[in-house]
Amino acid sequence: MASRHQISVGGVTVGGGAPVRVQSMTNTPTGDADATLAQIARLGDAGCEIVRVALPSAGDEVGFSRIVDGSPLPVIADIHYDWRLALAALEAGAAGVRINPGTIGDPQRVCRIAEAAVERGAVIRIGVNQGSLPRALRPLAEREPAQALVGAARQYVDQLHSWGCTELKVSVKSSSVPVTIAAYRALAEVCDAPLHVGVTEAGTRWSGAIKSAVGIGTLLAEGIGDTIRVSLTADPVEEVRVAWAILSALGLRRRGPELISCPTCGRTEIDVVSLAEEVERRLHTDRRFAESPITVAVMGCRVNGPEEARHADFGIAGGSGEGVVFVRGERVAKVPEGRLVDELFARMGASVGRTSKA
Repeated sequence: MASRHQISVGGVTVGGGAPVRVQSMTNTPTGDADATLAQIARLGDAGCEIVRVALPSAGDEVGFSRIVDGSPLPVIADIHYDWRLALAALEAGAAGVRINPGTIGDPQRVCRIAEAAVERGAVIRIGVNQGSLPRALRPLAEREPAQALVGAARQYVDQLHSWGCTELKVSVKSSSVPVTIAAYRALAEVCDAPLHVGVTEAGTRWSGAIKSAVGIGTLLAEGIGDTIRVSLTADPVEEVRVAWAILSALGLRRRGPELISCPTCGRTEIDVVSLAEEVERRLHTDRRFAESPITVAVMGCRVNGPEEARHADFGIAGGSGEGVVFVRGERVAKVPEGRLVDELFARMGASVGRTSKA
């Protein structure tokens, strides 16, 4: 597997041993700079490190420029068809542009984008999708879609290198998980540019999270992937949460609390489903714990619950209409079921507050 060339995306290091970076994309109108900046702030609070913003028409250039100026995160312009919009985005100070050279068309126009990116120290992401391959590769795509994706990506990388543009990221996405995995495996063997990994058009928050976890997770477990985006038909903040959950599950990065909860069974004596959902909701919304790498357990029976809860930083284990609260292995309170979550968060808040003051 080729080693990754390290690049800087608006000051965020990518590739070459840097941590896997979390990326998302705004879905507010780019012309509404205030709404877009508010969404970028929410994404940043959730752990997003690079944000992509569509620049669909010349009428959005003023809004895009305001977004770049006010964004706390590096902004990548998403460009299709009109090469002049890519130049305008770079002129506005975008950290990079995402293009599919196949939709730009004329190679000389792609060359102009490459020259502008080099001049401004910006990055180009070559984004190849199964739905927008060059005409010459479409017959191959019918037989071997992964190879067609890789063929297009290599062609574009070689073109940009010939024009002196080497600060690149590359993606080869498909809505098919097996095709996505095969394409990135093949590309990782022949390309040293950082790879942006994702399953495109993955679906809703539930189904898309599953497809992304399988596709992105498989590749990351094999050491493939330098930035990731979980593509969901949902609030983009959910994309960031799922991305961090994938990284945490693989032991690659941790941000914020991790919830452990039992699957329920016939021994369950309390409403562990409601308890777990309430704990998860409050962990996501309580800013005190946003960046605390704590483990929180919610267990529903007297058999395995207490011991499992002991191994977490904080936990609750239920019995019949009541439960026990644990703090770092110590049993600290026994309260009625209706007070379990409040007691848990009170103990967590007190403990995290002491740690932060120390």
